Amino acid sequence: MGPLRVLLALVLAFSPLTLSACGAEQRHSELGCATGAVPCLSGTAVVALETSKGEVQVQLDGKAAPLTAGNFVDLVGRGAYNNTVFHRVVREPVPFVVQGGDPQSADPKVNPSQYGLGSFIDPAQGQPRLIPLELSLEGEGEPRYGQEAAGPGESSKLKLVHERGALAMARSQDPNSASAQFYIALRGLPELDGRYAVFGRVIKGMDVVDRIQQGDKITRARLLEGGTLVKGKP
Repeated sequence: MGPLRVLLALVLAFSPLTLSACGAEQRHSELGCATGAVPCLSGTAVVALETSKGEVQVQLDGKAAPLTAGNFVDLVGRGAYNNTVFHRVVREPVPFVVQGGDPQSADPKVNPSQYGLGSFIDPAQGQPRLIPLELSLEGEGEPRYGQEAAGPGESSKLKLVHERGALAMARSQDPNSASAQFYIALRGLPELDGRYAVFGRVIKGMDVVDRIQQGDKITRARLLEGGTLVKGKP
């Protein structure tokens, strides 16, 4: 791995998104659509992110990432992303990611230094909702859950990769600690393939993404098309 990729790997440690390992273990006993409590997306969905810089439209892939995409659609429907802050924008030394979606960043009483530390709190349980790493590989009938696929023989088979405009879930070092925070790739990031769950892509407004600065907001997220959620396997 070259010096630039090493630097980028360190930059994307996502250390601001720290979650309790103990809490994660409590909710990782059941993984995937067939056993999980999170609704899964059947088919596709298009979501509009109305930001302080303009509108961005993202298409979600419920075939290759049903659990991750379903979690996102469900959070959109709950209003979890409304008025949240893009708390992390990395463009140097090269364009990298725009990250946001921390629900607590919508609370004016929360100090900005805490942005990036929050998760979606499930109101039914009063606990953070965590979802496992979800990856789909060519030749496999079902997505993999809870394990990385970073080897060259596996990453080359991924159905969803980090191309420019890819939409993926942020997490801590625990592969199963994603919740609500997401990022958009500002360029191809193959060094992240198989380590973070891509679940969609920008289909309109990438020029808006390029203008987003740290501190800008998602004023509203809304479902435009599709978005059928199901319990169990789609």
